[in-house]
Amino acid sequence: MSQDGNDVSRRRFLTAAGAAAATAGLAGCSGGGGEDTTTESGETTGEGETDQTETETEDGGSTSVLRYGRGSHSPTLDFQNSTSGEVAKVTEQLYDTLINFEPGQSTLTQGLATEYSLEGQSASITLREGVMFHNGEEFTAEDFVATYRRFVDSDYEYYAGDDYVSAYGPFTLGSWIDEIQVDGDYSMTIQLTQSYAPFLRNLAMFAASVHSLAAIEEYGTDLSSNPVGTGPFQLSNLDDANERIRLEANSEYWGEGPNVDEVVFVTIGQNSTRAQSLASGELDIIDGLGAQSSVQVENASNANLVRTEGINIGYMAFNMASREEFRDRRVRQAVSHAINTEAIVNEIYSGFATQASQPLPPNVLGHNDDIDPYPYDPEEAQRLLEEAGYGDGFSFELATFQNPRGYNPSPIQTAETVASNLGEIGIEVDINQQSFGPFLEYTAQGRHDACFLGWYTDNADPDNFMYVLLHPQVEEGELTEGQDWVSFDAEGYNTSNRSAWANRDYMDLVEQGQSTYDEAERESLYNEANQIAHDEAPWVYLDYADELRGVSNRVSGFQIAAISGPYLNLVSLN
Repeated sequence: MSQDGNDVSRRRFLTAAGAAAATAGLAGCSGGGGEDTTTESGETTGEGETDQTETETEDGGSTSVLRYGRGSHSPTLDFQNSTSGEVAKVTEQLYDTLINFEPGQSTLTQGLATEYSLEGQSASITLREGVMFHNGEEFTAEDFVATYRRFVDSDYEYYAGDDYVSAYGPFTLGSWIDEIQVDGDYSMTIQLTQSYAPFLRNLAMFAASVHSLAAIEEYGTDLSSNPVGTGPFQLSNLDDANERIRLEANSEYWGEGPNVDEVVFVTIGQNSTRAQSLASGELDIIDGLGAQSSVQVENASNANLVRTEGINIGYMAFNMASREEFRDRRVRQAVSHAINTEAIVNEIYSGFATQASQPLPPNVLGHNDDIDPYPYDPEEAQRLLEEAGYGDGFSFELATFQNPRGYNPSPIQTAETVASNLGEIGIEVDINQQSFGPFLEYTAQGRHDACFLGWYTDNADPDNFMYVLLHPQVEEGELTEGQDWVSFDAEGYNTSNRSAWANRDYMDLVEQGQSTYDEAERESLYNEANQIAHDEAPWVYLDYADELRGVSNRVSGFQIAAISGPYLNLVSLN
């Protein structure tokens, strides 16, 4: 990267786009909109003692403390070095982005930017004046430039390292930005490498938050222990040993709130124990709820189960690169008909989800309302298998994670149901269950025959599902004429596409949707792409899961953030 005056130019990172989208796939898998990596009845971790809602101060007053219970600890507080939803939950309280999502919605609103527009390959940004970082420095355009360069510029003195780039850097900013022109302290023009419709939404993602230039210069790569943002709260204590994080209110916050003096994030690994802690008054808000723990919250006298439509999908991917049977569309359709997804959603997921029919969930632009889920029809499944030449059946391995996820709260039971359903049409399923980390590595290498996975949206843009999850992102030379799949070993392959699917008609539509700004045209393009994805069935479409939280009766102002958040600055304690 070269720097000329206040202009920052970036061209060398374009080749990272595929890898970035691949690891961004792990981001969505990690629960950007609400992670659930815990068990209903497994081991508990980091339970310890919880704080009281109010504590007495030295002058005899009281301090209001909001206690947030979750299943996993944040491995870092540097938003540029993680794709974890557990990191986002905390860093969203410490930092701000240029653009925000409206609380509880997917529409964009002002953040650190008061005006923003995107036309052609140019984004114009006007910044909010008078915003102060926690260290007392004023926020300016140079802070955003430093944040950007730390993410993607290997020539920058404070470049965080290639591991950071492999997380979110190219996906959110780097691969799309050609040049940043700084026009004074409060104005920027960002030149893009191409027309890219999701760009403003990328600026609202937690990974596009803004570091303090002074903090970057002082702490370098140690910003996890020394986070300096402009957010409503600032770090008071980071206790990794006990998996607890304490934040204190930022009295100089430019936005609404905060309305409590402190927030404490408490890790309790077992869902049922976390629900019990809410019911007993030891916690104020909990997430990571499965079917059993959701019922516990519903039955609690002093708490409520807050439920809203999520922006996610759970699915079973066929690996066409490893199994010849799955290269035949009729086989994929047969399996889709043979699995009783309605029963899975209603009985195993206890109705906290709806049947899926296509890659895009209903509340995202481009969802095709004319597409219905595959009906459970074993006879049609058997007919399709016989037509494809597999009437005697075959066997395959189904890889699954062991821990509940929001989009698949009972993965082992779901896998057993799939095996039972497919056994009825002569297909034998060998279930390979793994913990989530090794599972992700195993499937990213393409070692699976089929696998469960899912996705929480990063930015509520259709591109975040359609391109990230089902586009191979390889050069034309890596594709074979007349073949709708590609090897996991192909140069630049997007391993978030666990199906190895490479349908050219679908790819063309998604690429057009990515580059046009006309909303009606985008909707039409994605409608058509979803129809292709439904008919070709690279996945068995399982479910769109609801977002669930347990909230104490003494809490007011809480809203579920299906994309980012939670917005704890809006919460009050009664």
